[in-house]
Amino acid sequence: MRIIIVDDEALARGVVREYLAEHADVEVVAECANGFEAVKAITELEPDLAILDIQMPKLDGFEVAELAAGKCRFMFATAFDQYAIKAFEYHALDYLLKPFSQQRFDQALAHARASLAKVGDAQPVAQEGLDEVVRDAAARNKPLGRVLIRDGAKVHVIAAEKIDYIEAQDDYVQIRTEGKSYLKNQRLSDLESQLEADKFLRIHRSYLLNIECMSRIEQAGKDSHVAVLKDGTRLPISRSGYQKVRSVIQ
Repeated sequence: MRIIIVDDEALARGVVREYLAEHADVEVVAECANGFEAVKAITELEPDLAILDIQMPKLDGFEVAELAAGKCRFMFATAFDQYAIKAFEYHALDYLLKPFSQQRFDQALAHARASLAKVGDAQPVAQEGLDEVVRDAAARNKPLGRVLIRDGAKVHVIAAEKIDYIEAQDDYVQIRTEGKSYLKNQRLSDLESQLEADKFLRIHRSYLLNIECMSRIEQAGKDSHVAVLKDGTRLPISRSGYQKVRSVIQ
């Protein structure tokens, strides 16, 4: 089993490395001290498992898991128990609460080994039973302050307030910000639920608009309108979207 250890504290990485030394079938392929290093290492090395701290500089453990989704499986190790439910949202194989013993670590590693050995890498039954809890927990989270986009081994961090609009493109969204466009593998409805509702309005089935970037509304036809942005961009507004915009600007 090829493993990457991710923790901003050298002592914590040393503990995990020491515990892993008891397992002959394990190879530590990289150690990372922050989230950016972790995303790069996971993307390039594609390990079987990443053991992730949650609170780290630059990118936290959950942001790393989002950006590296599909590249490996994750086990979270943290000193804070309040993240346990959220860990299930990221398909965590286990959740280690620091300080943990060799025995507890061995149990988690055995669980990870068994899960990875399953045909199709099936999601643990316990996690499936928590789907509704996860959705409720996610709904209570604060609006996103930034959006993360993986571009190969690079990571773009875009402040939500800098986004002009987001356009749906099949299974992707195109995020327009400061004259540039970025593609992200996510549904528009998911981003809509995560961004601040008072600032980002679904003006059309294919467009989510930062209302602060709009200059005016123009009539495009008998029953159709467009939003004209400050940079001159014109976006279509549906009938329901028009009502949303009118309610906000009045």
